Amino acid sequence: MTATTLTPGTGSGGAGSRTTRRPMPRFMAGLIGIVGLLLAWQVLGTFFGAHGTIPPPSAIVSQMRHDGFHLYATNAATTLHEAAMGWLWGNALAIGLALLFLLAPILEGPLMRLGIASYCIPIIAIGPILQITFNGQTPKIILAAMSVFFTTLVGTLVGLRSADTTSLDVIRAYGGGRVRQLTKVRLRAALPSLFAALRIAAPAAILGAIIGEYLGAETGLGVAMINSQQALEVERTWALAIVATLLAGTAFGLTALIGRKLTPWAPKMRG
Repeated sequence: MTATTLTPGTGSGGAGSRTTRRPMPRFMAGLIGIVGLLLAWQVLGTFFGAHGTIPPPSAIVSQMRHDGFHLYATNAATTLHEAAMGWLWGNALAIGLALLFLLAPILEGPLMRLGIASYCIPIIAIGPILQITFNGQTPKIILAAMSVFFTTLVGTLVGLRSADTTSLDVIRAYGGGRVRQLTKVRLRAALPSLFAALRIAAPAAILGAIIGEYLGAETGLGVAMINSQQALEVERTWALAIVATLLAGTAFGLTALIGRKLTPWAPKMRG
């Protein structure tokens, strides 16, 4: 959608008329899309919902009011803690391994194979083993860490190896080694790719934590969704799923905002 502006002093049909088109702000386009989606959802849920399995947004909001803030806040806090710890541990390990691969290339082959293996193992398959081996929130934290590890490892490696070769040659000419190249050139060059990976890792960590809660936990969004599903509380199940989606979207947005502030020279990601 665009806005049309006539040049002052000219008519709308005159030979000298000229129009300028101003693009709609990106946030307005997104807002219109969200409002349109909610309206379509409301209509479909009201008139075409199959036996209440697809409730309209108004019914979901009403259920959230009835449940109260405490139900969603308590479970969301548990899931966020598990996801945050897994995000920190998984990303720290991935970044550390990427730096190690750069400084000691001989280790990249065998350790990268282990990283690929961890990525290929279905989380739902290894979850029961972790539940038997560990107690408390540890299995959920490990699953969240596994969800983010490989993406951040690859993103960090790509960024570290995208450093300007001329700058690396200058450091090498002055007698600098791999450590000097890393601290002076490669780390800065890796930031855009690193934050691109961290953006993906943020919602992935929440998903890993929720899957871990499905396999066994006392509190959390995953546990609450299972309980509401078994009790045939359709609106509450949808409400919990929406809360989880909002948490994942907020984590993605915050990571993107931090990355944009710390890497102003990097190309901006178009929404």
